[in-house]
Amino acid sequence: MNGWNEHVTAALLGTERRDPPVLPEAPDGGDADKAGRLLDQAALLAVARRAGRLPGRGAAEAIAPAPGEEAPVVPPAAAERLGRILRGEHVEVLPEWLDAAAAHGWRVPARLLPDLLERGRGDRMLRPSIGRAAGRRGVWLALRNTDWAYLVGAGGDPGGGAEVWETGTRNQRAAHLTALRRRDPAAAREALRETWAKEPAPDRAAFLATFRTGLSPDDEEFLESALEDRGKDVRQLAADLLARLPGSAYGERMAARARACLTPRRRTVRGREQTWIMVEPPAAHDEDLARDGVPFHPGGSFAPGGGGRPVGTRAAWLREILARTPLGTWTDLFGLPPMEIVCLPVAGAGASEGRSGRDEHDGDARDVHIGWARAALKQHDAEWARALLKGGVMVDEPGALADLLAVLPAGERDAAAAGLIRWVEGRSELPPILERVPGPWTGDLAAAVVGTLAASAGRPTRRDEHALTQLCRLAERRLDPSAASRLEDLLARRPPGEAARAVPRAVPALLTTLRFRAEMLKELAP
Repeated sequence: MNGWNEHVTAALLGTERRDPPVLPEAPDGGDADKAGRLLDQAALLAVARRAGRLPGRGAAEAIAPAPGEEAPVVPPAAAERLGRILRGEHVEVLPEWLDAAAAHGWRVPARLLPDLLERGRGDRMLRPSIGRAAGRRGVWLALRNTDWAYLVGAGGDPGGGAEVWETGTRNQRAAHLTALRRRDPAAAREALRETWAKEPAPDRAAFLATFRTGLSPDDEEFLESALEDRGKDVRQLAADLLARLPGSAYGERMAARARACLTPRRRTVRGREQTWIMVEPPAAHDEDLARDGVPFHPGGSFAPGGGGRPVGTRAAWLREILARTPLGTWTDLFGLPPMEIVCLPVAGAGASEGRSGRDEHDGDARDVHIGWARAALKQHDAEWARALLKGGVMVDEPGALADLLAVLPAGERDAAAAGLIRWVEGRSELPPILERVPGPWTGDLAAAVVGTLAASAGRPTRRDEHALTQLCRLAERRLDPSAASRLEDLLARRPPGEAARAVPRAVPALLTTLRFRAEMLKELAP
């Protein structure tokens, strides 16, 4: 086949001035115009010219082989089930499969890694689980496909040593910095300090987030300087990290502000003298407050943790300050344990003497308790979380209480969550609250969920059926699979009036998923 130069000449002159050369080997172009026929023939000639050409020596750089694996591959039955999940069968249990495999020391078979990594490309929530179970081969693949580079930032080892910090992508460099923080936080901090001024704001935020690993008082100076950063996300991250540092100057500044807002006062109400918490929210929002990460909320905004109620500007500032104040501030100030502090009556600083103020100043109490709840969550303080959950002072804030469950020791979590479910049972808040309760749901919590499911299955209204469907979708992923038999038993023993009604379709689907998960976990058990 020849005529390449003739085709090049025709292309340069244009087909209006010169017809495309005749190429007998080309397929019939039909009604294609001259330009289209020229391009089709040129494509055919290009393939023919390249066919059979031998690569020159050193033309292609050899790809480094994948590193050896330490973890064994999952058993064949588990691998087969993973393939079914990736093809769409009960795909909602994929995170649990990955986490269970990693917990038992298994890794994903190499043949399934491309499909798994591609699924993580579109599902950010799945990426940490993929990082734990993909093994070294998964990271090796991710480093060779930019679409899968998220895995490097999801906890995988980027490989390549220190040069990754100089030449890698943002995800690779963040992963390198995280790994270095685990081994040597000071070295990681100094490496970032050297390049800090040259990094774009999004990269500075990503790298500063790695300080969550190995955070210590040695990081305080660097974080304080980051409070002056040009990037809003960087400043916010620095403030959040400083709020977690015990004994930091940041914590002392917040404590001073908080003590100016909450003061103890002895009051006599109905002939009884007791300690009250008098509340005076901040009067103004200054540059120092903004520097320390307290945002300016417009009046009437819906501040985080507000339970959907409008929150005034000053109340929003108060919540932010309390959320960033070391909780030890209050045990020192009141000389009481957290359980007694959260039960102290609360009133606005202008409340009149001799009145209870409980109904009149519910808003003040709500702001204080929400601020404390957010502080307990940030500082991971189980004693304060326990006090707020059991003190009965946040009954109108079930969402904030649900967030605190994660702070409790594992042995207390199920019973506390079950109590919360019983409190809100039958209300529309139940599915959103349970969304915040991590799985697996076992013990008292599983019993409460099963009881709620069985009771809801007998309700005929469309609203109840919608809530039941939402609850079933959550339970498919989080309810202990062993609860399937209890649910079936309760449904079988429904009263005659309820038994005559068809069970909503979401319930049989839940039972099918629970059985699937039971078999899945059995296959992954060592």
